[in-house]
Amino acid sequence: MSKRLQWLFLAAIMLAAAYFRFNGLDWDDYNHYHPDERYISWVGTTIEIPDDWLNALDPQLSTFNPFYWPKNAESEGIVVSQDQQRRFAYGHLPLYAGVAASKIASLIGPALAPILPDDSILVRDILNDGNLIEYRHLTAAGRALTALVDTLTVGLVFILGKQLFGPMTGLLAAAFLAFNVMHIQLAHFFVVDPYLTFFVVASITSMVAATQSQLSNRAKIGFLSMAAVAGGLAVGAKINGLLLLLPLALTVMITVRRSTRLRILTFLALLGLVFLVFAVTNPFAILDFSCAAQSPVVNIGPIEIPSINWGSCYLMNTSLQGSMVRGIRDVPFVRQYFGTTPFLYQIEMQLKWGMGLVLGIAAFAGFLWAIWRVAFAAWTKWREFKRGEGLSITPVHYGPNAPAVYHPEFIVSAWTLPFFLLTGLLAVKFMRYMQPLTPFLMIYAAAMLLTIPLIKIRRLLILFVLAVTILYSISFISIYDQPHPWIEASQWIYKQIEPNSRILSEVWDDSLPDNLTVGNTNLKKEIYMNDAVNWLSGTGILDNEDKLSSNLAKVADSDVIVIVSNRNYGVISRLKELYPLSSQYYPLLFDGSLGYELSFVTTRTPSVLGLNLVPDPFGWPELNPPELVDAYFDELGGISLGRFDESFTVYDQPLVMIFKNQERLSAEEMAEQFH
Repeated sequence: MSKRLQWLFLAAIMLAAAYFRFNGLDWDDYNHYHPDERYISWVGTTIEIPDDWLNALDPQLSTFNPFYWPKNAESEGIVVSQDQQRRFAYGHLPLYAGVAASKIASLIGPALAPILPDDSILVRDILNDGNLIEYRHLTAAGRALTALVDTLTVGLVFILGKQLFGPMTGLLAAAFLAFNVMHIQLAHFFVVDPYLTFFVVASITSMVAATQSQLSNRAKIGFLSMAAVAGGLAVGAKINGLLLLLPLALTVMITVRRSTRLRILTFLALLGLVFLVFAVTNPFAILDFSCAAQSPVVNIGPIEIPSINWGSCYLMNTSLQGSMVRGIRDVPFVRQYFGTTPFLYQIEMQLKWGMGLVLGIAAFAGFLWAIWRVAFAAWTKWREFKRGEGLSITPVHYGPNAPAVYHPEFIVSAWTLPFFLLTGLLAVKFMRYMQPLTPFLMIYAAAMLLTIPLIKIRRLLILFVLAVTILYSISFISIYDQPHPWIEASQWIYKQIEPNSRILSEVWDDSLPDNLTVGNTNLKKEIYMNDAVNWLSGTGILDNEDKLSSNLAKVADSDVIVIVSNRNYGVISRLKELYPLSSQYYPLLFDGSLGYELSFVTTRTPSVLGLNLVPDPFGWPELNPPELVDAYFDELGGISLGRFDESFTVYDQPLVMIFKNQERLSAEEMAEQFH
């Protein structure tokens, strides 16, 4: 295939990737239904050019510090804290990038808006011709930047795939990633994971480029420096970018061949460059030591290493996040992962929802294929070393139809294997945690499929995987053509529920109705008495009569119960040993025994060619859904793919149920039904 044709195909793939990522950026009308995005945007409203540059690096005075609310912070439409610490467990880099994007868009908007379509998202929201308040405009611009970053990742995958296995692999891998549903979904959020993924792929691509034998030493150092810069930016997006130091060290071993001393010095210099880039993009990670970052007491035999207060706000926030994802700190909203099997759960969620069954099978089969290739090559090299032949960088051939294993594959494996093993063992298994692995899985899938010896079978399989994946991605973005369920439910509440009614939501989840603007009318949730019932907190001996009485008193006193997702009932009903009393609540509510009747249900699901892909929120917790829900899904039709990861549906496609209090049972009458 000629280079011109390669770039034409890549351009088409990139345009398709951009379409799927930029389509529907206003999926929630900028109501901040993603909690991480909500917090990043909230913090972003206080990141401003300082009035006094002398205080720009002072942690308590700077308007750049994400770990501290500035003294005079304020922003239209939201409440902003002032002069106090704040928890920010993400890298500075995506935050700064999103804020910069919103500022630049506001500056160039007046010049560009007149020459662009008036009703486009670009003009109305991103360039802010619609005069969004800062909190909303920051989200719009941040989402657009995330979509751009993920689109560029598709281009990098082509370059890396081409380096490793040739142009056909690069193009096919880029196409797989362009239509990868998890990437498409995450590109619609102003969050950090797509940034981490982009810089990881950029760093690995630079490392592989540095191994080219025909390069001069200066060129190799240039590529190694680029890898270190991208590595520093990856750590600046999220701390687990530190795993890039493993492939970076291996790349130095391969490319610097003069002496061990030179290798060590080169690696130390690159390590310094990683730190420098991280420090520049995350300045307050090394400047703000006003927090209590307490290390745990460590016992090594008879030796006890005492706890040390490092004072670093960066370490405090990242360690708190780390203790949660490792299961050391129990947080109610991640109890959904109790009882899930490491590795198998993540693979299941990718096959069902993240990639789709066909692409998912190809991806993980390709991963196994790549592991086998590298393991066989490593074993071969070890045998050569044992025979006294030394360690060479010559390729290893292990079959007539298999491409040779070159040293760049070892570099890629030094990222993919440790990352998969460490992430797969985490107690918290959000699907997005696997995103920095998926570009490499797309390359492996493409390379494996292209090694199938029978041409007709190879072409049919590739076309089948592509066609099914494209259809799945088309079905997924169809949800953005439908109203968000929380907005639709809010509209129903304002029309059907009398003002001053008491509406009961759930702690650890969002509450409805949301504030809406319909025409020239501003609808405010304050016209209702809003409260929340707390079933998810308190487990074991704390799931007791006092908790039950407190919650049932609110249930009895309310007019409406709003359940906006499966976050509570999907966990509580499944973990009966942790919730001996609370787990009885939802079956009684759903069958009407508590005197409430389901009056409204809505969701939105992926749909293509009249076929809906329907998540099942009731099967895993073994609940019988209310009759109206059964009727709703019967009318909707489609295919149920069974259980799902809550993080895949809760932001942009939740199932909402609204119950009305019809029988007005007392708390005591309700309590009699619990045992």
